[in-house]
Amino acid sequence: MLHETEMAGYFQRQLADYVEYHRDPWNCAMHVVGILLLFTGAVLPLTLVHFPVFGIEVSLAVILALPVLVYWLMLDAGIGLGILAAMIVLLWVATAIGNQVSIAMMWTIFALLIGFGVTAQVVGHKVFEERQPSMVDHPTHFLLGPMFVMAKLFIALGFRRDLAAILSPLPTNSLSTR
Repeated sequence: MLHETEMAGYFQRQLADYVEYHRDPWNCAMHVVGILLLFTGAVLPLTLVHFPVFGIEVSLAVILALPVLVYWLMLDAGIGLGILAAMIVLLWVATAIGNQVSIAMMWTIFALLIGFGVTAQVVGHKVFEERQPSMVDHPTHFLLGPMFVMAKLFIALGFRRDLAAILSPLPTNSLSTR
C-alpha cells in the first residue's frame, strides 16, 4: 500500500495534469454544475434499491459510492472529507426525490440530470476551453473531476494553499496548450 506522502504526490501529479484541460473559469463553473448533476442523476435510481448491512438498510447508491470515496480519501483526506460532505447532501437529495415521485418521473428526472450534466461538461470543453475533455486522453480523470472541483472550493475559501499553485490560472501572456 502506498504511503501518505506517495499518495499526496500522486494526487498532485494527477491534479497538475488534469488542470491543463481545465484552465478556463467558465469551463470550471460548467464542471461544478455538471458534476453535481451527474452524481445526483447517477445515484437517483440506486437510492431505491436497499440491502441490509449489519442490520441497517443501506441503499445501493451508498454501497457503490463507498469504494470511490475511499479512493478520494486515500488521495487527499481533506479534499475527500469535503467530497463526503457534498456526497451526503446529494445522496439525501436523490433519496428525497426518489421517495417522492413515481418510477416514471424518477427515470425522467434521471435522464434530465444526466443529459444536463453531460451537456454542461461538453459545453465547458467545446465552448470555453476549446479542447477535448481530459478523459479522452486520460480515462482515470473521470474520478478526478470531483477532487478538482472540491480543491478549487477549498482554495477559494482560503484553505489548501499547497494546491493553489497547481490550480492557479496561467498568466495571460503565457503560451497556451490549446
